[in-house]
Amino acid sequence: MDKLYLRVALSLLQLPLIVGALVFLPAWTFDYVQAWVFTAVFFGCSLAITAYLAVKDPKLLERRMRAGPGAETEPSQKLIMAVALLAIGALPVVSAIDHRLGWSQVPPSIVVLGNLLIIIAYVGFYFVFRENTYGAATIQVAEGQQVISTGPYAVVRHPMYSWALVMLLGIPLALGSWWGLVMLVPAFAVLVWRLRDEERFLARKLPGYADYMRKTPQRLVPRVW
Repeated sequence: MDKLYLRVALSLLQLPLIVGALVFLPAWTFDYVQAWVFTAVFFGCSLAITAYLAVKDPKLLERRMRAGPGAETEPSQKLIMAVALLAIGALPVVSAIDHRLGWSQVPPSIVVLGNLLIIIAYVGFYFVFRENTYGAATIQVAEGQQVISTGPYAVVRHPMYSWALVMLLGIPLALGSWWGLVMLVPAFAVLVWRLRDEERFLARKLPGYADYMRKTPQRLVPRVW
């Protein structure tokens, strides 16, 4: 457990450096107030949800620490996650380039809204984690895992991805960019790619998941899809 907490601490220390590199390097300036606020909000939310998992569900925290293309066991998911990292990373990068070149004039109220969307998304993640201790960052079926069909999972099949979309929408707005919103298209496309592949895997490997899919038709957005 001590090793897990050490890994978590090192990951959290790296997070503001990674986020900072994605926004300040392409912006080519530290005179970027929206980026400083965004980095603080993103780090603060990540710290809060990590602290919650460390106290309430260390096993889930360990599952969440195994992430990225290298952690996936399915070849298709290795490819999907590699593309996903590029698509999601492009959101702050394009937004920062927008700031550098002065393409967008985003009102402060919209910037505040973007940060609020990020905070709301993390609140949504909390409810998902509270309901599903098997919510790993990779596509897998753990020993003893059961289908979760309560809480947010009674509304949509992939509530984690639903809240991720809210967060992704908030990122370019928080960074003061309209053009960054364009990168939501590839980000959404790869997210849909991932969840459809995930459903095929779970329908084969997790008993009861196929029935759950029939009972809960919406994947991401209630009453829409």
